Amino acid sequence: MRGLIVFGRSGQVATDLARLAPEARFFGRDQADLADATRLGELIAAARPSAIINAAAHTAVDRAESEPDLAHAVNAEAPIAMARAAAGLGVPFVHISTDYVFNGSGERPWTEADGTGPLGVYGASKLSGERGIAEAGGQWAVLRTSWVFSAHGANFVKTMLRLGAERDELRVVADQHGGPTPAADIAAACLSMVSQMLADAKKGGIYHFAGTPDVSWAQFAREIMAQAGLSCRISDISTRDYPTPARRPANSRLDCSAIARDFGISRPDWRLGLTQVLTELKA
Repeated sequence: MRGLIVFGRSGQVATDLARLAPEARFFGRDQADLADATRLGELIAAARPSAIINAAAHTAVDRAESEPDLAHAVNAEAPIAMARAAAGLGVPFVHISTDYVFNGSGERPWTEADGTGPLGVYGASKLSGERGIAEAGGQWAVLRTSWVFSAHGANFVKTMLRLGAERDELRVVADQHGGPTPAADIAAACLSMVSQMLADAKKGGIYHFAGTPDVSWAQFAREIMAQAGLSCRISDISTRDYPTPARRPANSRLDCSAIARDFGISRPDWRLGLTQVLTELKA
């Protein structure tokens, strides 16, 4: 996609964006310091993009609790500056957000119209970014997703593979539910949204996108072990048995009907994505 610029280069989604859109221009940390949003407008203006995707973020959920200023700078101030620059140039802006903007109550999948209520700094910083992007005007889209995994970077799948090869048994949280989402499918969804937004200036808004079926972390871990051929047993535990600095939402299920209706993008089967990731890791 000519003229597309992407913020992020080494992250999971950015890596897959580079595979799918090698002609795009990618800005990593060495070129764009997202902790300092003051120069982003100038950088974008000089690049003269046809569209912008922000695939960069402060994603260390627990560490964000001890560095809230940095999390807010990267997850809120930076994307707001990008959105303002995009609006000024009249080009589409797509930003990746998270299920952590919700409080995780209940069992019903969250819709885009549901009230938010983040439980920690990470979710709050991402929500601030969403709100600022909407206020910036122009043509924008926020893509909330969950439980991202791939063959690169740090993620649950790679952690389970490493530990599953070392141990006979792992205790994994079974009372948190969501949709694991392959990074490759998120990248493809972002590119499809950009393409459609370029063709139709009315398209945009907040959308949910996550893999199917919804499962618990323990169920996800069992499928990882099964597909990888590892004999490691997965024992169910509750969230209170695995305390972390940041609270996790118990219900991360996302209703993805809106993106299917407006963009024709369906939920991917994460089990197929897992098979592809395992094949890539073996290669």
